[in-house]
Amino acid sequence: MFLNLSVPIVLLVRLALAEARDLNFIYNGFALPTGLNLSLDGIAETTEKGLLKLTNDTQHGTGRAFYPNPVTFKNSSNGTALSFSTNFVLAIQSQYPTFCGDGMAFVISPTRGLPGALPSQYLGLFNGSNSENLTDHVFAVEFDTVQNPEFNDINSNHVGIDIDDLDSVNSTTAGYYNGGWFKNLNLTSGQEMRVWVEYDGSQKQIKVTLAPIGITFKPQIPLLSLKYDLSPILNKTMYVGFSSSTGLIVASHYVVGWSFRINGQAEDLAASNLPRLPSIRGKKRSMLWTLGVPLMSVSLALLVVSGVLYVIRRKKKFAEVLEAWELEYGPQRFKYKELYIATNGFEDKKLLGVGGFGKVYRGILPSSKNEIAVKRVSHESRQGIKEFIAEIVSIGRLRHRNLVQLLGYCRRKGELLLVYDYMPNGSLDKYLYDQPEVTLNWSQRFRVIKGVASGLFYLHEEWEQVVIHRDVKASNVLLDGELNGRLGDFGLARLYDHGTDPQTTHIVGTLGYLAPELTSTGRATTSTDVFAFGAFLLEVACGKRPIERQGPEDMILVNWVFSCWSGSNILEARDQNLGTDFEAEELGLVLKLGLLCCHSEPAARPSMRQVVQYLAGDVALPEVSLLTSSSGLTFEHHQGFDDYSMSYQSSYVAESTLSGGR
Repeated sequence: MFLNLSVPIVLLVRLALAEARDLNFIYNGFALPTGLNLSLDGIAETTEKGLLKLTNDTQHGTGRAFYPNPVTFKNSSNGTALSFSTNFVLAIQSQYPTFCGDGMAFVISPTRGLPGALPSQYLGLFNGSNSENLTDHVFAVEFDTVQNPEFNDINSNHVGIDIDDLDSVNSTTAGYYNGGWFKNLNLTSGQEMRVWVEYDGSQKQIKVTLAPIGITFKPQIPLLSLKYDLSPILNKTMYVGFSSSTGLIVASHYVVGWSFRINGQAEDLAASNLPRLPSIRGKKRSMLWTLGVPLMSVSLALLVVSGVLYVIRRKKKFAEVLEAWELEYGPQRFKYKELYIATNGFEDKKLLGVGGFGKVYRGILPSSKNEIAVKRVSHESRQGIKEFIAEIVSIGRLRHRNLVQLLGYCRRKGELLLVYDYMPNGSLDKYLYDQPEVTLNWSQRFRVIKGVASGLFYLHEEWEQVVIHRDVKASNVLLDGELNGRLGDFGLARLYDHGTDPQTTHIVGTLGYLAPELTSTGRATTSTDVFAFGAFLLEVACGKRPIERQGPEDMILVNWVFSCWSGSNILEARDQNLGTDFEAEELGLVLKLGLLCCHSEPAARPSMRQVVQYLAGDVALPEVSLLTSSSGLTFEHHQGFDDYSMSYQSSYVAESTLSGGR
C-alpha cells in the first residue's frame, strides 16, 4: 500500500513546486514513474526503455509532450520576462537515411493542446492561417529536416528561432563550434545531440547551442544568438515542452533527457544516466546482411589492398609539414592530398590569379563538393610560423556576410596553402580598370561599398578582438554570385584586444593605400585601415587606381579628386563608364567621404562606425569648407592633402608578402 501511494505523493510535491517562480526540473530519461509526470498528446508516448518518443510510423501524425504544470515566466502579466534555460538530448531516426519526415521543436506556448495546429511542415505548432492572426503567442526552436520554400527555409538541415510563425526570425545550418571552427551536424543521422536554449531576461538575448552527445561541455560559441525581447511574447504563465509531426515520409523523433530552470542554468545531462536509443536495423538490412556480405567482403578486401598500394606510391608526393602543436587546430588544417584532388593537381585551367604573393586556384572539395579558392604562398622566410598560423586560425572564426570566409590552411615543404570560400564573380578591380568588358553600374558599386564598409566595421568594433586588415583595396574585394562585395585576403591582418594598442611596427600593405603616418611610425591602426578604405572609395567611384602613371609623372587619385572638389565640380572625377546613370547625391557623398577618410591627419578621419552611418544616410556628412592659405588648399582646422602627395615621393619599402589580387 505504501508503494502504491508513493507515486501520487511525488507528483503532488512536483505540482506544488511548479507554482514556484524559480522552477527547476530534470528528466534523466522518462521511465516510470518519471514518465507519468508528463502531459502527452497525439501519437507521443514514453517507451519501456525510458525514451520520450514523439512520433512513430503514423503518416501525417502529430506528437507533443509538455511539462504538466504552467511555468511562471513573469512576475506580473505586463512585466519583464524572466531568464530561463533548458538542456535536452534529441535524436531523429529514419529507415531511409536520404529521406526523412519533418522535424521537431522545443516550444513555449499558452496551452498544451495547440488547437488547430497541423502536422507535416507545420510541426504541430501552427496552421496555414493562425500564424497571421495569432492571439496567443508561441516561442519555438525548430530542428527542421525539410526545406519548405513557403517558410523561407535556408536548407533541409537547419535550426531556427520561431516567434509566432515558422518563418524563422533567425536560422542557420545545424552544427556546432569546436575551438572556434564550425562543424556540421546531420539532424537525421539517428545520433543523439545535445541542445542548450537560453534566454537572458536582462540582456534580451536568445542563444541556441548544439553539440554531439560525445561532447560533455557546452561549446563557448552558440550556434544561434539573437537580440530579442520576449516580454511581449511570453505570458505570465506558459507551458514548456516539445512538438513534432510526420508527413508522407515518417521518422521517429526522440527526446532522451531534459532539464529546465527559471532564473538559472539548467542542469547538464550526463550521458551515462540516459537511456539508449533503439537499433534502426530493419528487414532490408537483415536481407542485405544475409545475401550481400560475402560479395561485399571480397570487394572490400580488394579495395583495401588497392588503397594501401595507392597510398604507398603517393606518400612522398603528398608529404606535408605537420608539427605536434598543429594538431590542436583540428579541422582548420586541410590535407594537402585533399587540396591536390580539389584542384586537379593545381592544373593551369583552375588558375584564378597570379601575383607576387603566389597563385590562387579554384577547386571543389571531394568530400563536401563545396567550391573553394586555394592560395599557394611561400613561408620559408617568414619568422614565427607558429604565431602566424595561430592568427590565421583565429581569423578563420570571423563570420560576416561581407567577409570572404577563411576555411583553413595546409603546410607542405616550403609552401603555405590558405583555403577560402570561392567567389564566382572574382575580384572587383577587373570591373573597374583597363576598359573592362563588363563594368558595374552605380547602384551595384554603391552596394559593394556599403557591404565592404559593414565588413570593416565588424572587424574593427563588433568582433571579440580588433582586427586590422592592413590591405583594403579593390583587388582584395571579391564578388559573390549576387555581386555582393566581400573583403578578403587576411594574410596581412593583425589582431589585438579591445582597449589595447597594436604592437606591429612593420610597414605592410600596397602602395597607394598606405596612410602617411605609417612612414614615420610603422604602426597600423584602425585609422590606417580607414585611410585605405578612403582610397578604395575613390577607386570605385572614379574607376582609377590610387596611383597611375600618366606621362613622366604619377597621378595621385586623391589629389585629382581634391582638385575637382576645389573647382566646385567634384562629380567630374567620376568614372566615365557610369555615363549619366548614377545618383548624383550618392556619388558626391562617396567622393567627399573618400577624401575625408584619406585625410593626412588620423584624428580627422571618421571611424568605420561613422562611415557606415554616413553611407546609410543615418547621419549627414559634416560640411567641410575649403580655405585658401599660403600653403595651398587645406581643410578648415586641419592640414590638407599636400603631405599625402609628398609621402609617396619619398622612398620606403612596402612589404606585401601575402597581398595582391585573386
